Amino acid sequence: MYKAIVVTVSDSLYHGKISDESGKRIMDILAARGYELGEMLTTPKECALIQATLIEAADKMGAALVVTTGGTNCSPRDVTPEATRAVCQRLVPGIPEAMRAAMCKTNAQGALSRAVVGIRGRTMIVNVPGNPQSAADNLNAAIDVIGAGLVTLREGVSEYDRK
Repeated sequence: MYKAIVVTVSDSLYHGKISDESGKRIMDILAARGYELGEMLTTPKECALIQATLIEAADKMGAALVVTTGGTNCSPRDVTPEATRAVCQRLVPGIPEAMRAAMCKTNAQGALSRAVVGIRGRTMIVNVPGNPQSAADNLNAAIDVIGAGLVTLREGVSEYDRK
């Protein structure tokens, strides 16, 4: 299976004030789906530092999948989508659209998510919210299509080609 790295974007976690519940929930979901788990990384809500961490995970650590948690809402310091777009060559808009649609069925505030999904080289970078339950719900809503996208990205074939 593919290597996955989780990046938690949080000032409080970075400064040791809280534990990483969202990151742990995401790792559990990825492990249950058979992903090879890489490190859990943490960065504060600084665009340049988020970009550097994403580049490190994708280019130097060899992740096929990077899942970020945190920094996707509307506060001035929520800059994870901007950092993700800056390091990706292409976006995959259907995945965050599907995550938002799934979240809005139970919580209208799901529409406030500015999460994006992008491709850097042969790595898919997926943003999910920082709230542990929302992070898990968003990832679970898209995990199958993320897997299909990784097959296409990494192996050059789509699920349809395999049939």
